[in-house]
Amino acid sequence: MYSQAVQTLIDELGRLPGIGPKSAQRIAFYVLKAPPENVVNLAHALQDVKDKIRFCDTCGNFAEGEQCLVCANSRRGNELICVVEEAKDVEAIERTGEYHGRYHVLGGAIDPINNIGPDELNIVSLMRRLASGDTVEVILATNPNVAGEATAAYLARLIAPLGVTVSRLASGLPVGGDLEYADEITLGRAFSGRRVVA
Repeated sequence: MYSQAVQTLIDELGRLPGIGPKSAQRIAFYVLKAPPENVVNLAHALQDVKDKIRFCDTCGNFAEGEQCLVCANSRRGNELICVVEEAKDVEAIERTGEYHGRYHVLGGAIDPINNIGPDELNIVSLMRRLASGDTVEVILATNPNVAGEATAAYLARLIAPLGVTVSRLASGLPVGGDLEYADEITLGRAFSGRRVVA
């Protein structure tokens, strides 16, 4: 139906996560109508990110050099390490403005169904970081799903003998949510994680 070049663009866009066939089509048509300089800028941005971005040698976050912006920041101490599954989770936590420690990116979660075990994750470097003795607390901020919970439980057992405090992000009801729509697990966690207000 479309010329080969347009169909190839639609197919490639459709491989991106969260982009279905219709969205890929819309983006392709936008690219066709866009001024040439916009398309060139997009192509350069894509090439730049592939050429310049790598993983931080310390924590596994995205970085342009050997260290990411967080690890290179001397104002952040090593006392707290927040363990996350993916680099995008670092940005989500940073947006809160509530956390000022360092991070460690695992690169995924333990998921036997998809053949992802502890050896496929960035755990050895975490244990090396903890062996220095500078860290007082590790905050496990893996996703609140089966794989994230399994990963958190595995890490907690691994870290506990080091004498480092291991904590887990609280989970429960979202702000603005209604109780009637909450599932049993979320509601149960909200009860077990309740706090005194007066």
